[in-house]
Amino acid sequence: MAGLAYFAVAFAAGFALGTVRVLVLIPRFGDPVAAVVLELPVMLTVCWVACRWLIARFDVPASFSPRLVMGGVAFATLMIAELGVSFFGFGRTPFAHLEQYRQLPALLGLAGQIAFAGFPIMQSAPRIRKEVG
Repeated sequence: MAGLAYFAVAFAAGFALGTVRVLVLIPRFGDPVAAVVLELPVMLTVCWVACRWLIARFDVPASFSPRLVMGGVAFATLMIAELGVSFFGFGRTPFAHLEQYRQLPALLGLAGQIAFAGFPIMQSAPRIRKEVG
């Protein structure tokens, strides 16, 4: 459940920030890469804070497996939702959606999404090391 809640927060934040990026930042700077570079730290900060709050809210254990599941479920759901928005919202084929990842703005976004998926584990790293060692 924590993974789905984490996805929902990230998807909502990404939708809002993506709207700002497309309607404000890209026209202002004229460069999609610059817009993503400005958006990404805000998005990652929102996700970091949300992750910490959701871990406490759902009482996710600090051990590796539950945190991996939380991040994995959130990441997989986010990828499926993005494909759905691309297909149903923009009429892209799944292949055309994947083709976007050949461009730097989409690759930067994917790197951010991978970091987002790792946040649950990163936030428990000191405790996991103590449990193992």
